Amino acid sequence: MASQIETELTGLLARVSPTERRKLARELAARLRQRNQARIAAQTEPDGTPFEARKPSRFRAKSGTIRRAMFSKLRTARWLKTGATPDAATVGFVSKVGRIAAVHQYGLRDRVRPGIDTTYPRRQLLGFAQPDVEEITDTVLEHLTK
Repeated sequence: MASQIETELTGLLARVSPTERRKLARELAARLRQRNQARIAAQTEPDGTPFEARKPSRFRAKSGTIRRAMFSKLRTARWLKTGATPDAATVGFVSKVGRIAAVHQYGLRDRVRPGIDTTYPRRQLLGFAQPDVEEITDTVLEHLTK
C-alpha cells in the first residue's frame, strides 16, 4: 500500500520545497498516530479484526471484574512518537516500550520473569488500513492545492 501512495505522489511532491514536505510529513505522522491510537484503544487490528483476548490467569483479577484495557499506556503520546523529515513520516514506540510493542506486534517470545517465558499472540499495534491510505492521499492532495 505504501508503494502505491509513493508512486502516485512522487512527481507532485518533487516540486515542493523540503520545508513544505517536512510540514506535510509532520501532519501525516500526527494523523496516523491518532488513527493508530484509536485502533489500539478499540483493541482492533488494522484490518478491523479484534485483538486476541488475554489468557486467563489465576494471578489476575477475579472473573467478573473490569480490568484495564491492554496497551492503555502504550498508546499515549509519551510512548507513541512521531517523526518527520522532508523524505519520511514515522510513527513508532520509544525506549523499552518499543521492545514490548514489538513482542506483541510480531507475536514473539518474551521472558515474563526469571524462569518463565511465554509466547505472545500477534496483536498488530501499528499498521496501515485502506482508510489510512485514503486519508494520506487526501491530506497530500489537500496540502498541494493550498
